[in-house]
Amino acid sequence: MSLAIFDLDNTLLNGDSDHAWGEFLVNKGIVDEAFYRRQNDHFYELYKQSKLDIMEYLAFALEPLTRFTLAELAALHAQFMAEYINPMRQPKADALLRRHREQGDFLLIITATNGFVTRPIAQALGVDDILATDPEVEGDRYTGRIVGTPCYQEGKVTRLNQWLQQTHHTLDNSYFYSDSINDLPLLQAVTHPVVVDGDQRLTSAAQQRGWPCISLRD
Repeated sequence: MSLAIFDLDNTLLNGDSDHAWGEFLVNKGIVDEAFYRRQNDHFYELYKQSKLDIMEYLAFALEPLTRFTLAELAALHAQFMAEYINPMRQPKADALLRRHREQGDFLLIITATNGFVTRPIAQALGVDDILATDPEVEGDRYTGRIVGTPCYQEGKVTRLNQWLQQTHHTLDNSYFYSDSINDLPLLQAVTHPVVVDGDQRLTSAAQQRGWPCISLRD
């Protein structure tokens, strides 16, 4: 059994679930429209430039979760899935997941986006497990803080190594699919790095290293 690892946003999904959740909050009137949209867009641009302060962003992104119970958030997330995530699904991504599943590989998503947003998406995609940035829960509410290492840039390698120590899996003959230069550390750690609809810097790095570049978009 080989490990087939996938980034989520702009890789398996044709869009960014983290940014889309912010848009969902704005459109539902849950957050102040002008301020939240401006900040959401600002942080997304910093992410694409590899300049994001992940802790500053998480303080911003997780605060709205603290306003609701877990049950209330689950109901909001169901709306979010129907209105935002389902339209981001890609037939070619589903086919790629199915091919690895049929090969007997273990399917793992590794994403910087917090687990509240991404775990239901991973379940819908039918993967075996997910590593995400983990928001802290106390009682029936999120606290606005995180648990452990943010699953971002080198943090993805850290989190994966911790997970490997806790499971029977190894990186022998492993795959990792990603679109973002932020994932270069993990791409360099696997046997088969594959760039999917890569950003300009990652595509350039892949060409220099002879890595395959593919598209899952129609």
